[in-house]
Amino acid sequence: MATPNNNREKLRRRPVRQRSFTRDIEHVAAETYLITRLTFTLLQYLGIGYRWITRLLALGCYAMLLMPGFLQVAYVYFFSSKVKRSIVYGDQPRNRLDLYLPVDVSEPKPVLIFVTGGAWIIGYKAWGSLLGLQLAERDIIVACIDYRNFPQGTISDMVNDTCQGISFVVNNIASYGGDPNRIYLMGQSAGAHISACALLEQATRESGKGDSVSWSISQLKAYFGLSGGYNLLDLVDHFNNRGLYRSIFLSIMEGEQSLKKFSPEIKIQDPCIKDSIPLLPPIILFHGTADYSIPSIASLLMLSRRRGQKLI
Repeated sequence: MATPNNNREKLRRRPVRQRSFTRDIEHVAAETYLITRLTFTLLQYLGIGYRWITRLLALGCYAMLLMPGFLQVAYVYFFSSKVKRSIVYGDQPRNRLDLYLPVDVSEPKPVLIFVTGGAWIIGYKAWGSLLGLQLAERDIIVACIDYRNFPQGTISDMVNDTCQGISFVVNNIASYGGDPNRIYLMGQSAGAHISACALLEQATRESGKGDSVSWSISQLKAYFGLSGGYNLLDLVDHFNNRGLYRSIFLSIMEGEQSLKKFSPEIKIQDPCIKDSIPLLPPIILFHGTADYSIPSIASLLMLSRRRGQKLI
């Protein structure tokens, strides 16, 4: 039998759920509008050509085949209490991150910060949901960082967003059950490139050649790069042949004059930042030899530039 106290408690809780649901709906509506607007802007850059139409159709067919698995992951992503979605880490659009928490956080857990790929155009934090869910089952907290994509932002915006997201995690993860002494960074494809640029930018700041810092590279135990591209000069023609046309790629990277600046493989050889390089964490690179999006030679060349230091 319900008591008056129980009834009052239910009434107090109901508006909270309603407000939370309303916020979710508003957030989804805003994100849908933003993505739609940016899609049309992007199409103006790309044009409607045979190559893009065929690749879009192929992607649609591939997504349909994977739909059963996607729906299963999506259900957990949206309804699990162990997934904290869209935590705000900055004041710019897309400054959000998702946290995947283990069931038991009674003791501090290791933390992985994950920066997703997406050709600098279609990256989204939810792309890391399967990784986050799998690692959370193994008692690892995963933070998937979102960042502005082109044409909403260019490479400088992406690197700045990633730096800010990393800063939020390393300074706040303890309140979510994370171990501040066991934080790792991982980037995949374009995310590997962006996070490598973020590390170099942070190292430059810490060595006294930049602005004040809100986090330290020493707070990261290691960096894992998955299928990344680290020398943009070598990749311009490769991307152009695969449909990421040269003019668009240069727009993303802020012009041909900026390609060296945002090429970690070239940047680490710059004598002007030689004092920054020892600050970098251990770097571990993974790359499949059958990768056609970014050839595996990209990681091998990056490895050769770091040989004899901390690269594995």
